[in-house]
Amino acid sequence: MADRPEDKGRIVVGVDGSEPSRRALRWAVRQAELTGGAVVAVIAWEYPTYHGARGWFPPGITDEAALEGRARQEADRAVRQAVGERPPVEVRTEARHGTPAGALIEAARGADLLVVGSRGLGGFTGMLLGSVAQHCTRHATVPVVVVRAEQE
Repeated sequence: MADRPEDKGRIVVGVDGSEPSRRALRWAVRQAELTGGAVVAVIAWEYPTYHGARGWFPPGITDEAALEGRARQEADRAVRQAVGERPPVEVRTEARHGTPAGALIEAARGADLLVVGSRGLGGFTGMLLGSVAQHCTRHATVPVVVVRAEQE
């Protein structure tokens, strides 16, 4: 599939509200300034699951628009916290249904770069490289930058 013209200079960055993702977003914005690109801040959302006597099951009532809206609000908040109300380059947010790694890999198709934090809101904080970052570095079709914490 050929790259779309609007993809040129597009930098996709994963956001989840964590400090590592805000650091990655700031890095992506600086890179976009240097290259004349634009940033797409992507957050993933999934239907919540619950555990009961019969195992894992989805909630009885799901409101896809509400879940997506909540994710988009979190992405917008992360952008404001990381780069302020008026970033120096175009920054747009996307909320995508799916796992974080899958959503990022799909969003980055045809982009110039995918940027992720070294670890986000996942459970194993002692890992050197988060599972999303690791999956992206192995499976993305574009170059991936993993922005590490200042004191790791």
